[in-house]
Order: sequence, then structure tokens, then C-alpha cells
Amino acid sequence: MLLRAIQFLALVLAALALVPAGAHLFALPNKIGLPEAEYFLVQGIYRGWALFGIILFGALAANIALAILLRGRGAAFALALFAAFAELVSLGIFFAWTFPANRATANWTSVPENWEALRRQWEFSHAAAAVVTFLGFCALVGVALAEQGRERRLASS
Repeated sequence: MLLRAIQFLALVLAALALVPAGAHLFALPNKIGLPEAEYFLVQGIYRGWALFGIILFGALAANIALAILLRGRGAAFALALFAAFAELVSLGIFFAWTFPANRATANWTSVPENWEALRRQWEFSHAAAAVVTFLGFCALVGVALAEQGRERRLASS
């Protein structure tokens, strides 16, 4: 029962983590070439999105808990471990590239000289994190499928 609850929580949190990640990824082509004033105006739509950080840390915790519960279960364990690693990488990308750009621009309310370089850093770090988050989500789906197959095998023996 605990395993199913943690697995459900990990899937839900990973899906929620995909919401802002996907929004950033799919907005990139439309935003990357905007002139300064328009870009800074558009960036204002992200005010308050820092709260999504809670979801990312929750997803990491749920993925780690899932991997611990699946120790010794082959593919399911490996996939859960990969999902946890993917979430960790996504957070690492944020703190290495996205967060410094946010700080340098006072969350896109101040225009430094190198704002275009910071824009590229911010946009492409979000795109990379979105891809990694999606791969982690796919791994969690793989865990669910592996566990479903395991349950069927156990029920038929």
C-alpha cells in the first residue's frame, strides 16, 4: 500500500513539474528573439512561479522514496533511481544557470548590459531542464509498467 501511494505521489508531482517546464520549453521559440522591452514585459508572467519549486523538491523526495522502496526489483528500481537522478539534474540546471540569471536581472525587472546572454542562459537552461524532467517522468511511467507486469506474474504463479 505504501509503495502504491509513493508511486502515485511521484507520478503526480512529476506531471505537475512538467507544467512549468513545458510552458518554458514551448514559449522559447516565440520569446528568444524579442526585443528588450518586450522580453522583459513578457517575463513578468512568471512572477510567483517560484512556488513550483516546492513541487520540484517534493518530486525529488518522492522519487528517492520510490527508489528505496523498489530496491532489489531490477528494472523498476533502476527506472525509479533514474527518475530521482533526472529530478536532481533538473534542479542542478536551475541552480547552475537559471537562478543566477534571475538574480542578475532581479527576476527580470532590471536590465543589465549582458541581458541577451542572460536571456539565452535562462531560456536554454529551462529547455534543458524540461527535457530532463520529461525523461524522468517517462522513467516513472516505466516503473508503473514494470510493477504492473511484476504483479501479473506473481498473480499467475
